[in-house]
Amino acid sequence: MSHSNTLKVTSPYDQKLIKELPMMDKGEVEKTIKKAHDLFLNQSGWIPAFKRIEILEKARQIMEGKIEELTKTAAQEGGKPYKDSKVEVLRVINGVKIATEEISQLRGEQVPMGLTAASVNRLAFTIREPIGVVVSISAFNHPLNLIVHQTITAFAAGCPVIIKPASTTPLSCQALVDILKEAGLPEGWVQMVLCTNELTEKLATDPRVNFLSFIGSGKIGWYLKSKLAPGTRCALEHGGAAPVIVEPDADVEDMLPLLVKGGFYHAGQVCVSVQKVFIHEKIAKKLAQDMATAAKKLKVGDPLDEATEVGPLIRTGEVDRVEEWVKEAVDGGAELLCGGKRISDTCFEPTVLFNPPHDVRVSTEEIFGPVVCVYSYADREKAIELANSLEYHFQAAVFTRDIDLALDTVQKLNATAVMVNDHTAFRVDWMPFGGRDASGEGLGGIPHSMHDMTREKLMVFRSKLLP
Repeated sequence: MSHSNTLKVTSPYDQKLIKELPMMDKGEVEKTIKKAHDLFLNQSGWIPAFKRIEILEKARQIMEGKIEELTKTAAQEGGKPYKDSKVEVLRVINGVKIATEEISQLRGEQVPMGLTAASVNRLAFTIREPIGVVVSISAFNHPLNLIVHQTITAFAAGCPVIIKPASTTPLSCQALVDILKEAGLPEGWVQMVLCTNELTEKLATDPRVNFLSFIGSGKIGWYLKSKLAPGTRCALEHGGAAPVIVEPDADVEDMLPLLVKGGFYHAGQVCVSVQKVFIHEKIAKKLAQDMATAAKKLKVGDPLDEATEVGPLIRTGEVDRVEEWVKEAVDGGAELLCGGKRISDTCFEPTVLFNPPHDVRVSTEEIFGPVVCVYSYADREKAIELANSLEYHFQAAVFTRDIDLALDTVQKLNATAVMVNDHTAFRVDWMPFGGRDASGEGLGGIPHSMHDMTREKLMVFRSKLLP
């Protein structure tokens, strides 16, 4: 929450003040944009590839010496449990490595000439150039890893980047920017801004911005896209409902911990969390009860406690919302197998609902909380139809031992990625990652983002000495 011209960063678990940071005014945001734009216009000052590689390699070394510090900062401000936050920090270090290695892949290719009489005596090839000023607007749920995907990629591609972190988790972003500066980052190439939503909109839609990277709600993402200056490209990453199809022949013993982890990791506050599980009626009730039994055993509490498995929701208002949605589902006929109640103002019990109505909000919207809905089905085609029925399409999954059924389901599910015998929240940082339809536009993943943050230029040489 902001107070006058400062931003108060508080712990989502106990609401204690962690730090107070200054907010930028209109003039400071303008100076930030101008500095980035001037850097891009001055081609003689562009940072050569070898220097970018040196800076990123140095940044990795510094991060490796700050794993504990970065883990605690992320867990404290974002609420993701300590052990999961540590995994995120290790991912970040590897992500910087991936981006560093990808710099050598930003290259063009020869375009054949002489194929027609009109194209003789010519040699043509493409090169890749930085796209320009990148503005990145980030989310709270991976306060370090998302910053890597939205800033390290831009810098590695040779672009000046302005990063606006989530107002709830700016300290991890600040720590990463400070590490880059310590590693030798020249002034202005990665700038963090903290400002109001109104100024964030002005920043994103400024005509000097060449690329917008946005991670957050679909409502805001699509609105910003509609306001972008002509020629500004964008990548939008919104939410999803992560459907899972479970066939009766699935390996239940192997699957159960995957579904529980995928559903309750970071209290369900992940855009690809397991949310809607369609299970064949032969095994649906038993599997749902087993999920509930496992969910009851999860330790909920302080994210800085190394034993905690499920932390708080990012804001107290989210606890109110999740509680309201669950009550609506139960009142509508859903069977509550476990959970369903708040533990405190900041934590909610891991919850499993069996056969909620298809028209209540837990079935029609992204829950973004520690709630998994299980639906029994008799007809797999109908289950797939229901899985596809929402406007959100991101990642999905199918569990079966039958390869033909698996391939058929992969083909029929509307998703950018379908996991076979794995949960929907699986991700590695080099794979393509993103939503389709209402869930977003463009693909993330470090190599894919870097490619999008460059553009092609064609050179054609004409000479009578050429064939």
